[in-house]
Amino acid sequence: MGDLTHFDNKGNAIMVDVSEKEDTLRIAVAKGRISVGPEVMEAIREDRVSKGDVLGVARVAGIMAVKQTASLIPMCHPLFITKCSVDFEIDRENSFIYAICTAATKGATGVEMEALTGASIALLTIYDMCKAIDKSMEIGELHLVKKSGGKSGDYISERR
Repeated sequence: MGDLTHFDNKGNAIMVDVSEKEDTLRIAVAKGRISVGPEVMEAIREDRVSKGDVLGVARVAGIMAVKQTASLIPMCHPLFITKCSVDFEIDRENSFIYAICTAATKGATGVEMEALTGASIALLTIYDMCKAIDKSMEIGELHLVKKSGGKSGDYISERR
């Protein structure tokens, strides 16, 4: 099946064999955003959401998600995560909240899926905690910002 590494020569789904790959430091950063209305934005900024500290809970949820990625995505390898952070950027003018997840490991396979999972779960947590205020929030623009390490080397997105 060409360059599709998660399929064998008969088209069956497989987990890639990384046993011969060299352990290297691998870091990935992913970013996504949630579009919220002014009422949600102010409730978060003023800590008035009835479910609690929205960004604090979303940060913990994102970190927990990074550590559970292999349980959620069938062909992901379980990884020993050596670093994980979830940060937020607030764009009040456009009513966006960005979640930026950084994940790192020293191993034979990368942490791109872990970073993407962490950012997406952080955003979903914001939605969950604020949906009583406004159900029209939209999540989008989830993407890999950059990654380093491994055979394929460094990658930096043009999107940032």
